[in-house]
Amino acid sequence: MARLGTRSAFVRTLNYLAFLPLASRAPSYGRLVLALLTDGRIPLSRKAILGVAVGYVASPLDLIPEAIPVIGAIDDVVVLVFALEAFLDGLPAGILQEKLVALEIDPIAFERDRAQVRRMVPRPVRRLASRLPGALRAVGTVAKHAGMDRRVRAWLSMEDA
Repeated sequence: MARLGTRSAFVRTLNYLAFLPLASRAPSYGRLVLALLTDGRIPLSRKAILGVAVGYVASPLDLIPEAIPVIGAIDDVVVLVFALEAFLDGLPAGILQEKLVALEIDPIAFERDRAQVRRMVPRPVRRLASRLPGALRAVGTVAKHAGMDRRVRAWLSMEDA
């Protein structure tokens, strides 16, 4: 029985070792995400995906309590990975390519890294994440029709004063 657990841990470790090259490129990918977030051509619904993910990570509420060793911390990483994939999936290819060239990021290595991450994410979860921008757009439309956008702007301007 212990032998099976050791083998499982070994295989899991090998899977994580595959992410070492990706981790070395994380600073470049961080600059890419920032460049995309500041680009006015990217729809707000796409940017909101990352905002929701950062809010979840910063929130004290978790799907899996932090008290559970290892797994408790993984849910934050999973949410960020899903959010990044959902954000990048719907971007116009021209804008993404433009930013990759401007930041001197190899597009082939970038796509290879994304494919590697996708292999780790189950297909049903990827499908669900791909629907997130549309859902956020719908929420934004409802909020705008209800006049909530004006109220939020007024509240934010009061905070600045």
